[in-house]
Amino acid sequence: MKVIIIAAGTGTRLGKEVSKLPKALLEVNGQTILSRQISILKKVGIEEIVVITGPYAEKFPPIDVNYVNDAKHNEHDVLGSLLVAKDYIQGDIVITYSDILFDENVLRQIIQQECDIGIAIDMDWKQAYEGRTLHPLTEAENVLLDDNKNVLKIQKNIKSNTDMVGEFLGLIKLSSHGAKILTDEFEYLLANPTETFHSAISLKKAYITDLIQELVNSKLVVTPILISGNWCEIDTNQDLERAQKMFS
Repeated sequence: MKVIIIAAGTGTRLGKEVSKLPKALLEVNGQTILSRQISILKKVGIEEIVVITGPYAEKFPPIDVNYVNDAKHNEHDVLGSLLVAKDYIQGDIVITYSDILFDENVLRQIIQQECDIGIAIDMDWKQAYEGRTLHPLTEAENVLLDDNKNVLKIQKNIKSNTDMVGEFLGLIKLSSHGAKILTDEFEYLLANPTETFHSAISLKKAYITDLIQELVNSKLVVTPILISGNWCEIDTNQDLERAQKMFS
């Protein structure tokens, strides 16, 4: 199994001192997010690691990973960054955002799930937004499930009267077959462009969640991986303070 870490973003919402730093290199209690992710990955036996970089790529350390630079990061969003590394999207894979921290238990739940395409979901997500004024609940990447726990919708700020709404962690598991489905779907979309693409103004500006929604709409099985354990996204200084309390 390999891991692809999408690390083309910067910490623009974390203040001037880190605005010119890849967010993956932000330190939490003296250790970068990237090094913490790599440490957890190796604990569960994952050695092949691909890191997609963007601006300030030269600041990444010379460690034993495969760096792939997204030279056109200004022209697209997260989905476009991921597909820069499409040659690596084969075999069993975990894909992760670079601005999240998670404990070993969370990662093990994901990699042990039998599925072709699986997305990690936290159903107890709302408690993490208490006091999170700089990144409000409306910015969460939500997932709506039906009563049988099938994925119906994935997008920001889903409004529902049910308790079947969770938050997407930014972690995806793909089998070899699932990896081929994802890349084939993207190639099809490139060849058959539309004016808009789900929540995005175009395919170029799409998020990974938009592609997942396309898979769901195409009646492909996207398995919800309902996790428990410690994890957090780091997008603001409030998030950083929370991460420092959660991860020593």
